[in-house]
Order: sequence, then structure tokens, then C-alpha cells
Amino acid sequence: MKPASIFALFLALTAAISSAHAETFQWKDSNGQTVVSDVPPPANAKGRRSIGGVKPAVVSETVVEKPTDAPKVADAPKNIAEKDLDFKKRQQDAKDKAEKQAKEQTAESEKRENCERSRRNLATLESNQPVTLYDDKGERKFMDTAQRDQEMERARKFMAESCK
Repeated sequence: MKPASIFALFLALTAAISSAHAETFQWKDSNGQTVVSDVPPPANAKGRRSIGGVKPAVVSETVVEKPTDAPKVADAPKNIAEKDLDFKKRQQDAKDKAEKQAKEQTAESEKRENCERSRRNLATLESNQPVTLYDDKGERKFMDTAQRDQEMERARKFMAESCK
């Protein structure tokens, strides 16, 4: 029985020593309610005092004012509706970005195809092989030298525009 009583006495003394080092604070909050806590009160608390344990070196009763030119930080956490709105906005932004990127890729692809097509057309015209055209009646006619030169000039202009 003696070891059990010694253990109980040791446990009680340990609890008493650790609670003696704890500090307790009492203050009135913004609603006028008295608050007792082991956490120090906020700087703007009224009637601050330490009611037990080790006292702080300095307890100031003055309220420290925040500078007015500092940027405002969101005081309250966002509610579910605000979070949902932010999420939907991020989704829309991502969708817009993906659509813009797809349009840019399509335009780039078309530009490459037009460039390649104009190069092939110019190479065909410069090859001096006979080139045929179809008239309004659907009949085939061979391109003469003047028409070939004119088409080569058009192909060079188009290639200069589409192959930038």
C-alpha cells in the first residue's frame, strides 16, 4: 500500500507544480462578456489582468491602433457561397484559357498548311511542266507563259504572307 500512496502523492505534486506555472488572464471582450483564459487577451481587450501564475513583465492597458494606410486583410474567413463563386471563376478562367489556346493552335496549324500549300503551288508553277486550268464550261485549257508568270507572282505574294 505504501508504494501506491507515494505514487499518488508524486502525481498530485506534479499536477500542482505544473498548474502553478500556468498563467490565467481575465478581460472583457467587445460584447462586454468577461473572459477567463490561459491565452493572453487581444491588445484591444478592456480590463485586462492576470489572475494567477507568473505575471508578465508588462501588461499595458492602452490599445495599440493599427495604421490606416496598411492594406486591408480579410477579417472573416470566406463562406461557402464565396468559395463556390471563386471556384466557378477559376473554372471559367481555365476554360477561357483552354479555348484561347485551342484557337491559337488551330490558327497556327492553318497557317502552316497554307504556307506548305503555297510552296507546293509555286514549285509546280516553276517546274515548267504543262499546267491546265478549267474554264467556265469545264473544259481543260493549258496555261500560257503570261498566265504562268502571273500565277507565280500571286503564289510568291501569298507565300510571303502565309510563311512569316
